Amino acid sequence: EATPLTGLILTKLDGTAKGGVVIGITDEMQIPVRYIGIGEKVEDLRPFDAKGFADALFAED
Repeated sequence: EATPLTGLILTKLDGTAKGGVVIGITDEMQIPVRYIGIGEKVEDLRPFDAKGFADALFAED
């Protein structure tokens, strides 16, 4: 038996260059992202904010 998967925690997202993979994963697996890691420590886990993430992904710096 396996425990059903209800959400994902994605780490190593302190750079937005790799962040686009989130869209593909959630679309393919139909599983929501719950948290993202933006650093190396447990304290760097943040609740996933889809709008904020999309804004950062497409921001022109």
